[in-house]
Amino acid sequence: MTAARHPYQLVIFDFDGTLSDSGNWFLSIVDDLAARFRFRAVHPDEVEGLRKRTTREVIDHLGISRWKLPIIARHVRTRFGRDAHQIHLFDGIRAMLKTLSDANVRMFVCSSNSEANVRAILGTDDAARIERYFCGSGLFGKVRKFRQAIKASGLAPDAILSIGDETRDIDAARVVGMGAGAVLWGYANPEMLLAMRPDKVFATPEDITAYLA
Repeated sequence: MTAARHPYQLVIFDFDGTLSDSGNWFLSIVDDLAARFRFRAVHPDEVEGLRKRTTREVIDHLGISRWKLPIIARHVRTRFGRDAHQIHLFDGIRAMLKTLSDANVRMFVCSSNSEANVRAILGTDDAARIERYFCGSGLFGKVRKFRQAIKASGLAPDAILSIGDETRDIDAARVVGMGAGAVLWGYANPEMLLAMRPDKVFATPEDITAYLA
């Protein structure tokens, strides 16, 4: 018997923690951010515990004022661009993007990072495989970007699969009615993601290829 084909006509990828392995880079600058923007520094022993919390819980734990978030985000995007040579895609991502592109799978990227930074890490060839970019959203601005992406796609929300690595990615996908996919190699603790019961879970980039292509 032939397996049923997945119902999705478009995949929307998150970038940091999903395609880009930028977690260690962010941890390397977090103490400087804490001093610059006056919030609690992160002790190395805290990192694993923070991975088990939602983004909002982490912000509250560190004592970051909500009004500072857009300022911090702009600063981080600028530093990311300056340090782009230190940041790489996860192993297997380039092969995944090529295989999906060769199979005519439509792909968007939706990220709080800037489009210029995303393109710089992807490189010319892989950046060209992405049909549209919806970037520069605030930390909790993904719902608005998702709605823009849905309108641009010409598809119904339930024909689109979002793939991200954080709880807020799943929350945002559900608000707009898209499929919510989760990768287990990113920032959030895998058990925490699984507890949210995403529509699809991927342990490796090859799992995404096998499912979509």
